Amino acid sequence: MSDEMAKENKKKGGRIALIICIIVIAALCIIIYLLLNKDEDKKERRDVVVNEDNVEEILSDLGDSVPPGSYQVTMNSTWYFENGTASSNNAYVENAEANENAVYFDVVRSDTDKTIYESPIIPVGKHLNNIKLDKKLSAGTYDCVMTYHLLDDEEESISTVRVNLEIVIEN
Repeated sequence: MSDEMAKENKKKGGRIALIICIIVIAALCIIIYLLLNKDEDKKERRDVVVNEDNVEEILSDLGDSVPPGSYQVTMNSTWYFENGTASSNNAYVENAEANENAVYFDVVRSDTDKTIYESPIIPVGKHLNNIKLDKKLSAGTYDCVMTYHLLDDEEESISTVRVNLEIVIEN
């Protein structure tokens, strides 16, 4: 009975975390897009990864400007996997209906720069869940960067958005 209660509590906690993460990630992606399109040193812009620690600073730098063509990301920022080969029970990525472009993304481990997941193309208004990593990972917590590739009508990448992602392998 305690295993069932623990699973139910994990589900409730995951839903709350998902809602919070969706809001934070959407704001972060708009910020990243704005930063990448400012007329500043291109190298500086490419090195920016918005996270919970720097979001306030970046928002204050941007002021009230939101350019047309911004991209909204809806996802949770921590994905849990029972083991290194299982599908995640909470990973969720949506290409919001408000967007104008299809998208795909890659997940890269921050410590090794190795790609551990390559998504299929996600059309506007569609989502992915039950995500299974392309590379098996041992139990532990992994800091990663997810790079979204916005696509044109010929499915060529026209810009990218990077966000932090934490992956937790439980067993």
